[in-house]
Amino acid sequence: MAFLIRTIDQTASGREIVRESVVDKDTLSIGRAAENDIHLSDLAVEQHHVTIAAATGEKLDIKAISRLGFEIDGRTEKAASIDPAQGAELALGSSRLAISQNNGQVMLIITKAVSGEDAVDAKRSFALAGTLPGKRAMSWGLAAAILFTFLAVPIASHLTRERITTNDVDRAGQVDFDGSWSTGKLSLAHHSLEDNCEACHVDAFVSVRDEACLTCHEDIGDHAEAPRLANGRAPHEFGEGFQWAVAGMFGKEGPGACTTCHTEHEGPTRMGPASQLLCADCHDTLDTRLTDTTLANASDFGKTHPEFKAAIFTEFRQQEPRRISLGDRPRERNGLKFPHDVHLDPQGGVARMAIRLGRGAGYGSALACKDCHEATSDRVSFEPIDMEANCESCHSLAYDQVGGTFRTLHHGDVDQMLADLRAMDRSPRRPVVTGRSRPERYARGGLYYSNFGPPGRSLVGIDRALAPGGVCGECHLPATSGNRLDVMPVNLPDRYFAHGGFDHHAHRQEECSTCHEAESSKVSSDVLLPDLASCRECHQGETAIEAEVPSSCAMCHSYHRPGTPMPQDHPDNRRSEIANLGPEAR
Repeated sequence: MAFLIRTIDQTASGREIVRESVVDKDTLSIGRAAENDIHLSDLAVEQHHVTIAAATGEKLDIKAISRLGFEIDGRTEKAASIDPAQGAELALGSSRLAISQNNGQVMLIITKAVSGEDAVDAKRSFALAGTLPGKRAMSWGLAAAILFTFLAVPIASHLTRERITTNDVDRAGQVDFDGSWSTGKLSLAHHSLEDNCEACHVDAFVSVRDEACLTCHEDIGDHAEAPRLANGRAPHEFGEGFQWAVAGMFGKEGPGACTTCHTEHEGPTRMGPASQLLCADCHDTLDTRLTDTTLANASDFGKTHPEFKAAIFTEFRQQEPRRISLGDRPRERNGLKFPHDVHLDPQGGVARMAIRLGRGAGYGSALACKDCHEATSDRVSFEPIDMEANCESCHSLAYDQVGGTFRTLHHGDVDQMLADLRAMDRSPRRPVVTGRSRPERYARGGLYYSNFGPPGRSLVGIDRALAPGGVCGECHLPATSGNRLDVMPVNLPDRYFAHGGFDHHAHRQEECSTCHEAESSKVSSDVLLPDLASCRECHQGETAIEAEVPSSCAMCHSYHRPGTPMPQDHPDNRRSEIANLGPEAR
């Protein structure tokens, strides 16, 4: 349900100021606390006073959630049910909330009650003015008491306190009445420091310094080296430079300080995401200041952003991956032979085998991406493919049977595999006539048979195992190493995108094929990654209003650790997760 909230205030000259907002929620909270949907700054209103919720039959349920009730249509109630089409007036302190319905939308008009013209002061005979000192004497006395209590006492206790030299956030505060100087509650992350102001404000009348922050956040990564960061930062305009100069006179550190982005005393909330402008100030024209940078300019994901660069191995036996633009349609040389289309074909032989293996083996239906690709705990990367766990159900490595035990080749160790094949049981073996090119579990008589042939001095079976048509050649490229048969080493990057993070969990309502064209990929050299254009189908810049998901820089990039994914509880991360859910899941 959507609530249209219209607040009407009056200036001293009697001119009306009308503000409107829309709250799309089923339950509306009203009270003096700032986190309420309707905030009423009136001491006669409780912190959390009333809720208005949608009820059956297009009615609204109004409930008091505090010890005080509310006044509705002239009567005091604790709960009431109204029909917005008929209208009602809710009184909370000096505020009046007129509830009505406008074009199918519930509308609340908030105004201030006007005092009656016949209201008079209390009778002077009951006043204490005759027994108290004069106003001037009381004013000077109260001013002296305030200065002593809230200025002299804190300063004296600050000068005599024990200095904090280590990370000791659990100790009690030592400065008396320091809480009276606080400009507001701390954030949720720093809630434990509410009674320990000197943990951050080390020196009196001096802004919080970086070294105080690094006492706890010592492991946080720098966005870049300090000199390079300073050179890459866009120059200040005259007004902004003047403000920083004035701030520096009062001990505030420069633009690169922690407090430039992280402001405190704004209430018990999570840290808000950095504005896109913070990134664009430098990265929009970065190449004009850092002429040696390899980073392309970027200012808005929907308008100015370079094509994604993936870290891939472009040559066999390559030691380090190269970052190549996906717009160049790169090919990956990972040393594997794996046709995705064969394994994902719902009508193919792989699907039939998976159905035959059944749910007891973890299948029972045609293969899907999740059967092999399991997300890591950070929800960004995937666990490595394990041959024994992911492949051996179909691609058996058994080569012999001794009693009721099957002997299997050692995957990943070519020398051990060759030794196992040379040491096979030399008892007479039935010839293989099936023509299969790799071991299978089910053969005539229910026994394992391989197409290696009987072991002998010619080592024909060993040669065939490492040949293109042998059991190893099914997935690996044959090679030689030190004049012996071998396979090409497998090179797969740990992460394809080194400077950004992608939350797969936030996109779980989508099919894998929406972004990855694996079902039509015939060779493992295909780089099955979505390009910039495919992401822009849903994601646009921070200020986009028609896009499905407005996307700032912080949604994919971490400032302090550019090569690491964003924390799961980051505000922009949570926003992307909620925005990508379908309407039925929100």
